[in-house]
Amino acid sequence: MMIAVQNAISLFRCLARPIMPLWMAGFLVIAPAAVARRQMENLGRGVVAVRQDDGKVFVGWRLLGTDPAGTAFNVYRSANNQTAVKLNATPIQTVTYLVDASARLEEGNSYSVRPVVKGKELSAGPPFVLPANSPARQYLAVPLQTPERTIPNDVSVGDLDGDGEYEIVIHMAPRGRDNSRGGFTDPPLLQAYKLDGTLLWTISLGRNIREGAHYTQFMVYDLDGDGRAEVACKTADGTVDGKGRVIGDPDADWRNANGHILSGPEFLTIFDGWTGAALATTNYIPPRHPTKRDPTPEELRQVWGDGNGNRSERYLACIAYLDGKRPSLVMCRGYYARSVLAAWNWREGKLKHVWTFDSDAGPPENRAYRGQGNHNLSVGDVDKDGKDEIVYGACVIDHNGKGLYSTRLGHGDAMHFSDLDPDRPGLEVFDIQERVDDAGAHFRDARTGKILWKKPTAQDEPEGPGRAMAADIDPRYRGAEMWTSNGGGVEGLFNTRGEVISQRPPRSCNFGVWWDGDLLRELLNGIRISKWDWVNSSEQTIFEAVDCASINGSKATPALCADILGDWREEGIWRTRDNRELRIYTTTIPTEHRFVTLMHDPQYRLSVAWQNVAYNQPPHPGFYLGVGMRPPPRPNITARQALAGK
Repeated sequence: MMIAVQNAISLFRCLARPIMPLWMAGFLVIAPAAVARRQMENLGRGVVAVRQDDGKVFVGWRLLGTDPAGTAFNVYRSANNQTAVKLNATPIQTVTYLVDASARLEEGNSYSVRPVVKGKELSAGPPFVLPANSPARQYLAVPLQTPERTIPNDVSVGDLDGDGEYEIVIHMAPRGRDNSRGGFTDPPLLQAYKLDGTLLWTISLGRNIREGAHYTQFMVYDLDGDGRAEVACKTADGTVDGKGRVIGDPDADWRNANGHILSGPEFLTIFDGWTGAALATTNYIPPRHPTKRDPTPEELRQVWGDGNGNRSERYLACIAYLDGKRPSLVMCRGYYARSVLAAWNWREGKLKHVWTFDSDAGPPENRAYRGQGNHNLSVGDVDKDGKDEIVYGACVIDHNGKGLYSTRLGHGDAMHFSDLDPDRPGLEVFDIQERVDDAGAHFRDARTGKILWKKPTAQDEPEGPGRAMAADIDPRYRGAEMWTSNGGGVEGLFNTRGEVISQRPPRSCNFGVWWDGDLLRELLNGIRISKWDWVNSSEQTIFEAVDCASINGSKATPALCADILGDWREEGIWRTRDNRELRIYTTTIPTEHRFVTLMHDPQYRLSVAWQNVAYNQPPHPGFYLGVGMRPPPRPNITARQALAGK
């Protein structure tokens, strides 16, 4: 059966080839001159080399959004620090990988990649060193200094030191509790590591920040454009920065008898990504109560809809290019009832509040946005004005802090936002709802909110679906396929027109990953990657991260899934079962496709920034990446090198 599926996949790979040379992909569509260029990371080549079982070495690298059209590459290997030898006879133009069949196992090898522009070879960035007698494995091991009674949890990445390559920021999760339950938690920790395992800093958020998926939303991004990423999150009395300095009152304890934190001061802090030092701290917007620091349960109920923190203590966060040029930080509170978003700029060492959107304040039309949020969000330019909007579940907030539209379909647990239907202009949203009989799932136009189709929730499933997925997994149908988790009363695998194309959708309804080299997306669930067999409506496992574990309980997500190394395909990051290291798995399957690194697509990069928020969702680019795709647009970006010093 699997051979037949592989043959079919090969056929559709041929059919899916672009109608022009692949090296031109990413360079042909020029953004309108009126749209400003976005300030993005100045990435290096992201060279990675892994030894395969047959002794060959798979070498991958990035094509950047700032590379000139037609850029080709030469790959060099230096054995035991001897003179580098070029491994390719002619510059490589159609892919961004090479398989080195002549490497000697007993030698230490370093690999460097040099761009070739208009026939001229340019300098290479730092090489990737593969030690002598390195084992055959397709992952990089990042040793961790995991504190006692904590588990490595969500990961984000950013260039913390300005060298053009990513470092890791990880949430070390101790004992936690959901907002809906009582009980005490331990202080959440953030740690930063270089990929070789060097620990840069540890931040303790303290006992006045509760541990759990809905509290600690940490953003890692270069907010001020100095070439080095900052870290931003909610803080409180007793937070200790990476330099050991305490924010607020170190002795304060605002936990009540049930372990909830429903009073006391609340802060927003920007931390230096390289040192962990607190750079600026201000009051968190919005506070729990408009006028009282220590509201009673009844006063909280009047503002948020309940008095025990199950509404007021639900947090989200994201990064958005609200002016179309530079990134802003958006911190959020609430989505079951009242929903508030506050935008901030970090510029020239100053933290400035930009705007606040409040569903329960301001103009009367804001009330339509009450109760529309999800356990996650997304960001992108839905109206093509060059500026980002925040897709806040069943509604969208415009770049200026005003409501763009509300579907009024209400809260859901999962959502996907991209060019899911390439035959329609613009972008689309696939979203699910709880407790909505006629719209357990819906597909809408991202710009206008027009419902293109919706699927009802069965009467015997009043809660509605808990998860949903959208990805191109069946080459017989153009665009993404969509489905919800088993149960929830929305059954079937749907195409972009809402037609049922299989009564048996994939059991995996979690994450997607571009892994095996074709244009279809693979399914990622727990520690396994599978391929959808569209002929027999079944899944075939093609990869497993042995001795690793997923995170976030039943959500079973990787620590991170993103294109952080090598070519355009994505890496999966998992913790080991003993919690002593992270493993960054990268594919070694050849591909005939070449694209600009997904991290230079603004919507995808912002998706990686918000991936750790609450119920993690997979990242999506701002263009259709799938069978029958057009060449993607060239990223309209600039990349600023890091300023001197750290």
